[in-house]
Amino acid sequence: MPPADAHRRPIVLVLGPTAGGKTSLSIELARRLPGGGTCLGADSMQVYRGMDIGTAKPTLEEQAAAPHELFDLVEPDGPPFTVADWLEAAEASIATVRHAGRWPVVVGGTNLYVQNLLYGMDAPAPTDPVLRATLDAMSDADLRSRLEKEAPEDANRIHANDRRRTIRALERAAAEMGSPTPSRAWDGPPREDFVAIGLDWPVESINRRINARVKAMATDGLLDEVRALHEANRLGRQAREALGYREIVDHLEGRCSAAEAFERIKIGTRRFAKQQRTWLRRFKILPRTIWLPAEGKTTPELASEAEKHIFSTYGGSTDPTE
Repeated sequence: MPPADAHRRPIVLVLGPTAGGKTSLSIELARRLPGGGTCLGADSMQVYRGMDIGTAKPTLEEQAAAPHELFDLVEPDGPPFTVADWLEAAEASIATVRHAGRWPVVVGGTNLYVQNLLYGMDAPAPTDPVLRATLDAMSDADLRSRLEKEAPEDANRIHANDRRRTIRALERAAAEMGSPTPSRAWDGPPREDFVAIGLDWPVESINRRINARVKAMATDGLLDEVRALHEANRLGRQAREALGYREIVDHLEGRCSAAEAFERIKIGTRRFAKQQRTWLRRFKILPRTIWLPAEGKTTPELASEAEKHIFSTYGGSTDPTE
């Protein structure tokens, strides 16, 4: 039977840069926490079935070490998977995990998902037909330039080739500039039912880890994974733009060599990590959050520090018999 206070157990957020060891820490915490935890994916590309190596999805062995949810939710050639889709699935999983007496451990690299989990969905942008027509007539390059000027935070998270999301972000920015009380996340306090552990890394170390990860992806068969998806026409527009997949597709379609594709993946991932740091600076001021220097520490050492923070904040006990 679950403890009487299981429904009060906070969401445990595991934050940090790509290639920073979040997956390993989340699994270690899920195994250690009294009653056990369930790792809930918060990654916009790990929701796609068959996209495993290039998204750094937890391996079958890792998924066997602790329960995992919110991975492999949809087909990569299906309709676009939205933040709202993920948030609905996440809230349902959190409730189910708590009901079972377990701890929801949310981990992943899509910080927009985490933001909306903490603050709620942004108000949808109203559609102005005149503005939409103006934006539709603009080139991708001009749209990108305008986005960088009018909504730099959105530019940090939206890929330069994602025309649909760029237009929606510009519409939202235009609506907010004309509103005396803009409704955006970060404006109010976050939800209270969470604790967060962030992994802090020097930039140079993360860049080395990224290069090593991409090299391992090549060895593990990323080229074959993307080739199989591409030949089966299973990469929809959103999935095709995933970092690591668009570069390999360029190779498969003759626009670059395999070596060039993997080098571009390294460069793109390092650039992505730089963009993530903008988000992580925001997360560093969250309440009930601790940031742990990760370099030189083992996963069990980091988990021990994380446990202390969780239980000092939560007010519970690390002893499952209590």
